[in-house]
Amino acid sequence: MPIPLEVAILDTCVRLRAQGRDECHGFLIAREIKESRADRLLAAYGTLYKALDRMERSGWLLSRWEDPMVAAREGRPLCRLYRVTVQGEQVLATAEAAGRPRGRKLEPGGAAP
Repeated sequence: MPIPLEVAILDTCVRLRAQGRDECHGFLIAREIKESRADRLLAAYGTLYKALDRMERSGWLLSRWEDPMVAAREGRPLCRLYRVTVQGEQVLATAEAAGRPRGRKLEPGGAAP
């Protein structure tokens, strides 16, 4: 069973894919988690990257380095891009069925949508 941070990462990647982003980098994942009610799960970027590595080793995510020419053209470091696997989607569905909530943004006043 995944820990809450892993559920939040899987949920974030699935939601971003639904918005047209098939792959996402760690900074984007962290920003999305911090903007959701799951922000307390992300203590530090080291926590996120350890979780991403563990999830990739478990088969829940795939990753690749982006094209170095893209990063050079934009004047920034290379990004590692992550994609949820079918196994990762199954883990998320199982976690939700077991009552682990997805990380969702809060509505004004602190109520979840």
